[in-house]
Amino acid sequence: MLHNLLVVLFATTAGFTASGIIASIYRLLTKKKAEKPLEKISYWAVMVVAGPTVLFDNAARSWKTKSCSAMAFWLATAICGYWSFALGLFVIELALSL
Repeated sequence: MLHNLLVVLFATTAGFTASGIIASIYRLLTKKKAEKPLEKISYWAVMVVAGPTVLFDNAARSWKTKSCSAMAFWLATAICGYWSFALGLFVIELALSL
């Protein structure tokens, strides 16, 4: 059972790390808001991977400024965890196939 728990934690951490790396690269490469159709498509494609980091960052900032409730923050955190886990499973599967 401990092994399964460690695999879940590793997958979640791998997904959140991949999300953070992609979000940081996207922020470095783009300085303006996506306006053209191709820019919007690329933005949404990046947000599929970068979503957990961006969502958690927004939730943490909102909670820090007291503009959201604790329930909303923890719900966003749970969604980020599940999203990171699913992304991490994909990253691990991709790494194992290489």
